[in-house]
Amino acid sequence: MKQQVNLEIMQFVETQILPKYTEFGESHGLRHVTRVIKNALKLVPVTGADIDMVYIVAAYHDLGMSGPRAIHHLTSGKILQADARLKRWFTPEQIKIMKEAVEDHRASSSRQPRSIYGKIVAEADRDIDIHEIFLRAIEYGKENYPGKGKEEQWQRFADHMDEKYSRNGYIKLWIPNSPNEKALKELRNIIEDKTELRKYFEEIYEELRKKKS
Repeated sequence: MKQQVNLEIMQFVETQILPKYTEFGESHGLRHVTRVIKNALKLVPVTGADIDMVYIVAAYHDLGMSGPRAIHHLTSGKILQADARLKRWFTPEQIKIMKEAVEDHRASSSRQPRSIYGKIVAEADRDIDIHEIFLRAIEYGKENYPGKGKEEQWQRFADHMDEKYSRNGYIKLWIPNSPNEKALKELRNIIEDKTELRKYFEEIYEELRKKKS
C-alpha cells in the first residue's frame, strides 16, 4: 500500500485548491481544511484506502462553502466532479467515488457514507479536539451573527453543542475505534456540565476578543 501522496497532486492542491479556503472565514478556512487532511491521512493505514483519493476528498470537502452552507456538501461534490484537471491522475470511476465521498461528509447526514472514502472524510471532519470544536463554533457565531451580543452567542453556542455533540446529538462516527470515540465521550461530559461548558466558552470568547483588538 502506497504511504505517500503523489507529489504532483500535492503541489496542485497546495497551489490551486487550498488557497480558496481563505475566502471562508476562520471557522471553515485553511486551518480547518489542513486539520481535516491531516486527520484523513492518518486513517489510510487503518482502512487500506488509496492515499491520493483520500487526500483529494479531504482537500475538496468544503469548497462548496462558496455558496449556501446548507448544501455546501453537494456543491463541493459538483466542484470536484467538474474539475477536469483531476482526470490527469484519476479514472472516471475514482472521480465519481470521490464526488460521492465529499457529498457524504456532512455531520447532519442521516445516512451512512456510500464508501470508505466518505467514511474517512466524515470522520476526519468531525475533528474531535475539544478546544478546536469550541473555537470553531464560537468563530462561526461571531462571523455569521455579528449583531448578537455575548449572552446570545453563548446561547447559540450551547444549543449547537447540544444539538450536534450531546448524547442525543446528530453526530455519528463511522470508523470503529477511531481516536474520535474517546474524545467524543470527554466532549459529552463537558456539554452535560453547563458550568464547565460556560468556562470554556468564556476563555475562548476572551481569546478571540484579545486577538481582534
